[in-house]
Amino acid sequence: MRVLVTGGTGYLGAALVAAARAAGHDAVAVSRGSEVRLDITDADACRAVIAQVAPDVVIHTAYDPGDWRVTADGAVNVALATDAAGAHLVFVSSDAIFSGRAASYDEQAAPDPITPYGAAKAAAETAIRALAPTSTIARSSRILGPDSSIERLVHELAAGADGVLFADDIRCPAHRDDLAAALLELAEARRPGTFHCGGVDAVSHADMGRLIAARDGLDFEAIRIGSRAALGPGQQLEVRLDSRQTQSVLRTRLRGVQEFLAHRRTRP
Repeated sequence: MRVLVTGGTGYLGAALVAAARAAGHDAVAVSRGSEVRLDITDADACRAVIAQVAPDVVIHTAYDPGDWRVTADGAVNVALATDAAGAHLVFVSSDAIFSGRAASYDEQAAPDPITPYGAAKAAAETAIRALAPTSTIARSSRILGPDSSIERLVHELAAGADGVLFADDIRCPAHRDDLAAALLELAEARRPGTFHCGGVDAVSHADMGRLIAARDGLDFEAIRIGSRAALGPGQQLEVRLDSRQTQSVLRTRLRGVQEFLAHRRTRP
């Protein structure tokens, strides 16, 4: 299988490229800074690059939380170019499309975003369903793993950096390698529809920090704990991604943080 990964030099994209190659697939990473360059806000460039690479599957991981043109318009450009090339699209969406007002969200839950980034992802999903209805839409939660942004933050805070971990910001994080394997499995099967790829544990940022600190021997008591709700209205707080339906069709097991952060990380 020939796989094109947008955002292929990013945290998740690079792991996807590595996993695809390890599985024997021909994987091509594209991004603004990769060997195969692509600005997804340029519709003509999307068509040209995807046509040139001629992939069987495009896994779209590229986004910019502060730029609608990248997150929403760019996803549409990639979807149209993928469809024109006769390839299958796997669009990596996010639990940011949900407000957190419901107790949990399964694959049938309607998006109700309350942040600009969530609105951009929801708009991209809507357009992709209309333009390329056989696509795979895979929603993720927080992504943890070696050198993830959350792990770096915990180490910085434990070392005295200014900042807080929120006790009321709750998600269902997945390990980057589990997520990459799940996305690759969905790509191989060309499964149409919507899938949730969150871990089994719903935990707060503070709880993630506590687990990371315990694993890495950090002083968790040195880290300040705060409340996201105290920042004012419009905050996305508890977003519990129910991934049981997706997990029932996957061989890949999406572990929870209580499991994958339980053991001390080995260093070379």
